[in-house]
Amino acid sequence: MSVHRAMKLAVVGRGLIGAAAARHLSKMGHEVALIGPDEPADFARHGGVFGSHYDEGRITRRFDAHPFWRQANSAAISRYSEISAESGVDFYREVGVLHVGPRDGADVAAVGKITAEAGIPVEAYDDAGLAKRFPFLGLMAGMRGYFEPRDAGHISPRRLVRAQTIAAERAGARIVAEAAVGISENGAGVTIRTASGSVEAERVLVATGGHTQSLLGRSLGFTVYARTAALFRLGTAEVRRLADMPSMRCFGPKGDNPYILPPILYPDGQNWLKLGGDPVDVALENETDIKDWFRSGGSIAVADRLEQQIRTRIPGLDVEERRVVPCMTTFGKTGLPCIGPLSQRVTVAFGCYGKSAKCSDELGRLGGLALLGEVQAEFAP
Repeated sequence: MSVHRAMKLAVVGRGLIGAAAARHLSKMGHEVALIGPDEPADFARHGGVFGSHYDEGRITRRFDAHPFWRQANSAAISRYSEISAESGVDFYREVGVLHVGPRDGADVAAVGKITAEAGIPVEAYDDAGLAKRFPFLGLMAGMRGYFEPRDAGHISPRRLVRAQTIAAERAGARIVAEAAVGISENGAGVTIRTASGSVEAERVLVATGGHTQSLLGRSLGFTVYARTAALFRLGTAEVRRLADMPSMRCFGPKGDNPYILPPILYPDGQNWLKLGGDPVDVALENETDIKDWFRSGGSIAVADRLEQQIRTRIPGLDVEERRVVPCMTTFGKTGLPCIGPLSQRVTVAFGCYGKSAKCSDELGRLGGLALLGEVQAEFAP
């Protein structure tokens, strides 16, 4: 990497990618302001921006069908222990990931082929092997699974953001706990306006997820979609029964291909099992749509469908309570994120197809390098 003079930089978006970028840039010796609000205390009454990292469970693994995402996953996972050491915050559990689907399906076959080619260790199971290895699962007849035991499991996105923020601040970053309401560029630098004032910087990285295009006032070719997750509170006996449960990716037709997280201890002191997988993509066209969606609390119809799926996949599941949670994802046309400069002073890092939590540290690093002009990536806008 070339050596640059220290610059006064701003990162807008105190989420997974933005907090990671601030950590990397601060450790490089730059003066960094990390701008973004705290998590809303009450979605229904909140009038500001929302994020999708207000949760305790996201699947992490090295495997992905696309080489870019495999590289990003591996790079980020290799730094999990570094982030924890720098912050004192633990956010990762290595419980493994089970990729499972119909034995004759192309998706599950691709997992076996790609993991072998990429050198990602997996354990292969036919339907009888799956039933023996994961006895709590039902409907394994005709199925095939690949279990990824190492560098795989789940992370807490909420705790990862906290860890990145603490580490960035310890490296010298200044935290501005407010939402940006506008960004203006001039010959001398960039002004980021917040409700109480403004922050001046030489350059700015905008990493505000589904809010990015509206904040910039321009389309970059990405669409924001509503997503619903269903959480199921489990009692002590059920948590014990599922003690060996990995994270799961289930292949099948859209709407019948959920991701599933094992029981995870949440801040309320309860263990919640989570899954998601919307049957239909509902676009959120603007900021009003996004805010209305989060305040709505998510789709009951999608949650009902998810509940049917989890009860089929884990027969006899004893659920004490169900919770429905709204989320959003941002999709483009290439399958790659949008990371790169819009101008000499403004760079973006967003658009991650629901893939970013596990590899956000690498995406933030790439966003920081793009801000410094040190990478010209194939996924630049």
